[in-house]
Amino acid sequence: MHTDLIRKHAAPVPRYTSYPTAPHFHGGVNVATYREWLGKIAPGTALSLYIHIPYCDRLCWFCACNTRQTRRYEPIAQYLHYLYREIATVARLVADGVEVGALHFGGGSPTMLSPDDMRTLNDVLRGAFKFRPDAEISVEIDPNDMDEARFDALAEIGMTRVSLGVQDFDPRVQAAINREQSFAQTKAVVDAARARGAQSVNLDLLYGLPHQTVDSVAATVEQALSLDPDRIALFGYAHVPWMRKHQTMIDEATLPDIVGRFEQSSRAAQIIAGHGYQVIGIDHFAKPGDAMAVAHREGRLRRNFQGYTVDDLDTLIGFGASSIGKLGQGYVQNSTATGEYERLVSENGLAVTKGFALSEEDRMRAWVIERLMCDFSFSKAEFTDCFGITGAPLAALADRLVAEDEDGLVITDGDRFVVTERGRPVVRAVVAAFDAYLGSNGARHSAAV
Repeated sequence: MHTDLIRKHAAPVPRYTSYPTAPHFHGGVNVATYREWLGKIAPGTALSLYIHIPYCDRLCWFCACNTRQTRRYEPIAQYLHYLYREIATVARLVADGVEVGALHFGGGSPTMLSPDDMRTLNDVLRGAFKFRPDAEISVEIDPNDMDEARFDALAEIGMTRVSLGVQDFDPRVQAAINREQSFAQTKAVVDAARARGAQSVNLDLLYGLPHQTVDSVAATVEQALSLDPDRIALFGYAHVPWMRKHQTMIDEATLPDIVGRFEQSSRAAQIIAGHGYQVIGIDHFAKPGDAMAVAHREGRLRRNFQGYTVDDLDTLIGFGASSIGKLGQGYVQNSTATGEYERLVSENGLAVTKGFALSEEDRMRAWVIERLMCDFSFSKAEFTDCFGITGAPLAALADRLVAEDEDGLVITDGDRFVVTERGRPVVRAVVAAFDAYLGSNGARHSAAV
């Protein structure tokens, strides 16, 4: 893509892990709303659960997650007390017969939990919900947390997939983002996770970090590939110091510009694809036999708050501070502040403070946006089958975007609206045209490249 087009279409837009996006959640959806929605989950529904542990023993300066640093275990132990209560409350409100098909531990650093607390949390969850025998149990791992006892505990709770944050192996870059983690340490964790039963290993890499160059990113990618990961997520660093004050610790003068970011991501993607990985959407890669690659080929790829996923369960229940859930009626989000989360759970058993109830138009736009983010195209016939004549204005919008496109980003192919190879690097900018809420509340976003 020509550098002028990169600059033209790189304006900040959402990452579209949901629609509407989280900045549009509001207080009109609250604990009472959530109780009502939970009570309407049909018996036999398959659930996806997300557990948020909002603690780290160090604060990585690049991180935009909802987390806080602590060197003491007491706040974590206290937090778990309220987490258990929230789990019990939700379990009482949902119908008998629901089953858990997927469980994801995220953070923060869920591997900060002691081995005994990992087991207890697992026992609480399995006592509250029925798990399918083939349920996927995925865990985000900070290699700096890990020891033999924690690996053993992860094996005991049925871990099937792990995700490790690598970011970059260059010591200069690591120092600039306060994330020291050697290649040898990372390899040891990958090997140990596989030895304990992890069937899939994902590595997270970042481009656009301070001091990174095209060559240094390429070197990190080659090192990561030598670990033979099943999946790789290649994210662009989101510099949002207005949201995450610790990012002010990063010297903005050392960050690459938009063109530099694009060149880094392009080189990295080229290397990964050259090793036989299938390109998944805008920032994921998977071995051809991996479940994500298969889902992508079959048009079953989904997108949620963790990014691309094969999790096709329509009901997601989030537990813990800042966690987001998605039910049939819309989205809910818990209080972000840990203290407020604990107070609300103590008073109500739940901690939802905002969310979004979906209209039929929201559902239509969400469908189009998810298909474009996953497949770079959508079938107008399939869209009409799902939503009928009410979808005509969005289909007309797609036609208008093609007619007005001066840069070769989108075309019509039969009944399909297609983002071209030229347009894929800026697909978020294309998708933004279908976002009815963009710009309506002053929310700021990261660059589209």
